Order: sequence, then structure tokens, then C-alpha cells
Amino acid sequence: MLNFTNIDRATPNKRNVLERIKDYDEVYEVFGRNKSKEQADRCMQCGDPYCHSKCPLHNFIPAWLKQRAEDNLELAFALSNEPSPFPEILGKICPHDVLCEGACSLNTGHGAVAIGAVEAHINEKAFAAGMTPKFPGVTSDKKVAVIGSGPSGISAATFLLRKGIKVELFERADRAGGLLTYGIPGFKLDKNAVDRRIKWLQEAGMTLHLNCEIGKDKTFKELESEFDAIYLGIGATKSNYAKIEGEDAKDVHLAIDFLTGIQKRNFGAKPKNFVDVKDKNVLVIGGGDTAMDCVRSSVREGAASVKCLYRRDESNMPGSKKEVVNSKEEGVEFMFNVSPKAIKVEKGQVVGVELLRTAMSEPDESGRQRVEVIKDSDFIEDADVVILALGFSPEVPAFLAEAKVETNAWGGIVTNNFKTSNPKIYAGGDCQRGAHLAVTAAADGRDAAAEIVKQLS
Repeated sequence: MLNFTNIDRATPNKRNVLERIKDYDEVYEVFGRNKSKEQADRCMQCGDPYCHSKCPLHNFIPAWLKQRAEDNLELAFALSNEPSPFPEILGKICPHDVLCEGACSLNTGHGAVAIGAVEAHINEKAFAAGMTPKFPGVTSDKKVAVIGSGPSGISAATFLLRKGIKVELFERADRAGGLLTYGIPGFKLDKNAVDRRIKWLQEAGMTLHLNCEIGKDKTFKELESEFDAIYLGIGATKSNYAKIEGEDAKDVHLAIDFLTGIQKRNFGAKPKNFVDVKDKNVLVIGGGDTAMDCVRSSVREGAASVKCLYRRDESNMPGSKKEVVNSKEEGVEFMFNVSPKAIKVEKGQVVGVELLRTAMSEPDESGRQRVEVIKDSDFIEDADVVILALGFSPEVPAFLAEAKVETNAWGGIVTNNFKTSNPKIYAGGDCQRGAHLAVTAAADGRDAAAEIVKQLS
């Protein structure tokens, strides 16, 4: 260990840009054995590991890095999976640069340990060697219903099953995975990884109900009578609008509709209202990871040009920095410090977006800068298609009122240590904290499962 002075930070190889923009296969290759070992060997084994503290799951990062450096794959795999429901997935999709790697003690000098890449390597190599997550089988007479099969729901199901509790997972879509399946493109996450985790949960005793919407295909009263506890992991799936003139035009689309349509098509289905951007000039409004998913997908769909519009400067973008780099490599143009005023429509067709130039204010006491609009700075940016990637808010399904589950002013479910106002119902992830990261949703699912187990015991 402690070889950070002799070995430079390395990141996984990326597929050639001219090849990768032709398909939806993953861009990053998984580390090989030697590269993974070298990178793990750079860890300083800090007495107070900031990487562990910054990780929402509080993964045992230095411990499994040490075992990987010492070629103990089985123990590294066990340590990686102990606090995490799907480390091989989070090793690929987490914004490591602002979480564990951003907090690494080496980050300001020698370069952070490539934590995410080593995590993905450990698990993929363990799977290839025949290792799988351990479950005891259903040993309890208690049953829990989990509504929503996104990161939070999968996590809750995982940790409940680890305690031998029977789980039935209800998903209104045709495939399990939620955000992991339909919100994140295949070039960031191969969908086989999601299917593999769901299969293992089913083998552990979970029953999966697809195309089953609670309140429509099954009543909430039925759930309450059949199960000892209910976990709501329904996410934040309502798209936000810009609230500007013209956004209801037919060539203006929501990010999730665009991304879901592509993924369904890639699964071999024929989605309704598919958003075709081939040979079109595409403008994506937003600056987070969803916006990056949209611009990079637009490139792969054959758009004539793709531009990302963001109201702040590049240093204030909320998403992962590597996604911006990848987007630029793939031909996306960025327009910073612009704010949409209206979408211009002629004869029913989108022709452009009216923009205002902005500037960043001086930092306030907290260090945050405000967006200030520059007077008389209007201009038009031409477009054929506009995609809104402005974040998400929680939906408020009708069954919440029926179940006497309290929500707040913005539609989030009110909880106290994951318990809702209905003592039988728990909630976690985006539906109670607001739209956030897959890893925080996974942490909520795990911790809520612990509370459910405690209550049922």
C-alpha cells in the first residue's frame, strides 16, 4: 500500500469516440486485474477515511481497496457488498468526483484513488468467478410490500431479504429498475447489470409484479391487509417545466420521455410518441446529469447539431464533470450563462429559443453565487427540437391520501426516520427527500429496511 508516490492516478479506458457514438454500449471499460491492483495500492489507508464519510452508503472503501491490493478478491467482494445493494452499478454511475474521490486525501495533490473503477472491477471479476450475493432464504413469517423498483426500492428489498423477510415488489412499468432502467442510458449502464440484480432478488425469494400500478391494478387497501409493512420507493418522476411561452409546442419534449422512448426502442419495443431527432437541430435546456444523458443520446440518434443551454457557468454545473467532458468529446456544444425566455414557434413548428444572457453575482456568506440577467441581452438560438432537462418533483398518487400518508408543500412524503404518518408505511429516496442521486436513494432504502426489520421484530 501507500504507492501513491510511485503510481499515478488512472481512470478506465474509454472506447474510441467515433465508435461509441454509433451505439449505446458502455463507454468505459472495466479495469483489468493489474490496473485495479495498482490503483487500489495507491490508497493511504487513512485513520479517518474521508472517502468513507463522504459516501452516502458509508462504504468500507479503504478496507476493500486493501483486500484488492492484496489479491483477496473474495473478501474485497464481501466488503464491497456488505453496506451496498449494487456496488457494481454505483461504481459506474455515481458522481465519484464530488463524493468519495472528491473527499480522497490524495485528491488535492497526487490525484484521488480511482475508487469507483476499482469497485466496479471487484464486483464484475467476482461475478465472472462465480461469486454472488448471499441471502439466507425466506425465514420469517413477515411480509413487506415494496412499491417502486428504482434504486431505493431495490435497496430496501435487498436488505429485507438479507434478514429473511418475504418481499413483494410492485412496479407499474414493464421492466424493473426505475431510473436505472429507463432514466440512465445504456452507454453509462448496461441494462443486463440491473436485470442480474433483480434475478438474484427473485432467487432469494422476492416476488416481482410488473405492469402493476397501485391504486389502479391493485388497491392500497389490499396491500394494507396482505402485508405487515409497506415501503414507498416511488421516486420523483414528475418532470419540471421552464414555465415559459411556447413550451407546450409539439416539438418540445421532457427529458424522461425522450430517454425512456430510446431505451424501450433499444429493448426491441415500438414506443408510442417516440421523439425522433435525426437530422434535427436539438437544444437541451439544463445542466445536470440528465441533460448530459439527453445531449449524448441526441448525438447517437443522429441529430444534425446538439447544444446544451445552462444558465450558470461551467464551474457551477451540478452534474458529474466527466459527463461534461464526454459530451464535448462526442460533439456537443455548450452555451453557458444563458436563460430561456420563450420558445419561438412558427406555424406550429419550433424554430428557436429566445435567450437572455446571464452573469454570476459575487458569492454570498455561504459562498453561493446568484444568477443575474443582463438587461437587453435577448437573442434567438435556432432549433428544431427542444428537450427540457430541468429536474424532477415527486408525484402525489391518490393512494397516499387514502392511506393517510402526509405530504409537504412540494409533494414530498413527510417522514420521521423513514416512518410516515401511517405507522405501517415507510418511505425513502426521492419521494421523501426530493430528486437526488441513485446512491442516496440506495442508502435510504437500506436504512429504511433496518427500521422495518426493527419494527417487525
